[in-house]
Amino acid sequence: MADKRDYYEVLGVGKDASAEDIKKSYRKLARQYHPDVNKAADAESKFKEVKEAYDVLSDDGKRSTYDRFGHVDPNQGMGGGGGADFGGGFGDIFDMFFGGGGGNRRDPNAPQRGNDLQYTMTVEFKEAVFGKEAEITIPRTESCDTCHGNGAKPGTKPEACSVCKGSGQQEVVQNTPFGRMVNRRACTNCSGTGRIIKDKCGTCHGAGKVKRQRKIKVRIPAGVDDGAQIRMSGEGEGGLRGGPAGDLYIVIRVKSHEFFDREGDDIYCEVPLNFVQAALGAEIEIPTLTEKVKLKIPAGTQTGTYFRLKGKGVPKLRGYGQGDQHVKVTIVTPTNLTEEQKELLRQFGGESSEAIESPENEHHESIFERMKKAFRGD
Repeated sequence: MADKRDYYEVLGVGKDASAEDIKKSYRKLARQYHPDVNKAADAESKFKEVKEAYDVLSDDGKRSTYDRFGHVDPNQGMGGGGGADFGGGFGDIFDMFFGGGGGNRRDPNAPQRGNDLQYTMTVEFKEAVFGKEAEITIPRTESCDTCHGNGAKPGTKPEACSVCKGSGQQEVVQNTPFGRMVNRRACTNCSGTGRIIKDKCGTCHGAGKVKRQRKIKVRIPAGVDDGAQIRMSGEGEGGLRGGPAGDLYIVIRVKSHEFFDREGDDIYCEVPLNFVQAALGAEIEIPTLTEKVKLKIPAGTQTGTYFRLKGKGVPKLRGYGQGDQHVKVTIVTPTNLTEEQKELLRQFGGESSEAIESPENEHHESIFERMKKAFRGD
């Protein structure tokens, strides 16, 4: 069909993609475009497009046929002489592409799993490092307690649709120049559910589900990083007709820190040195994630030099131990020196720390300020 995008393009995979790659891409896109999560005007159409592509490419037989013939237009013949009776044969081919009857037909009255949900949770830098427990509130649909999810008033039950006899599908027969074509589509009388509810539940009004605000306790593991996902089984949308609930995926967003930066399990920071400390060597105090430690600076240290504090980084999320902390030293050059200070520097006789530790340069001031906050544990 000319107006359909290539299924591989829809899922963002190559034609040599494995079944696992196809499934992974589908799950990602389905969560992204699900109408319950994405309120954009085109989200529902994109979700259906992704679902259709996955239904074909996830089935080896359908994928093989699609790779050979591409999209099939059910309004066009597939060869053969005029007057031939395709009967159910063409219907089977149609179903193979569009998920109709045959062996792939789903029982509309069978239990249905609930949809997955996604929740974005923002945490502080140190909360991600050390972990935390939090309580979040999730708006979601749950199975109606009054009717137990069947949508009917207590004491009654849904009846089989008189039009489709409970199958949820109608067969439309068309006579074409190529023969008789059988097309299956969702029953218009019951909207494809196969059931008619005459007396609807007063709580859910026949939907079988209700909207609720649910409070959930979440444990953020120590060492979690920005963009990580936490899966909470069964905490998604409620299922239909006794089906299981979907899952809840919590996406972690980590705030930045004024003094510390993070790369994987390692922590990076920048500390200032005055000229004399760098030239003669010194022992300085460094803030880490948990404490203050002493760091020995050797004589002749150059600006931009890195020192490693082993085991002072982030706890490893999957494994034992911790990363390291890397300390970059920046030598602060004093400004507006007096003649006496200049002479002292020429003689290398004094540290002139007061002049150096009160720089006028805005960048150097920001380094000192960030370091002071780190010492305070901010």
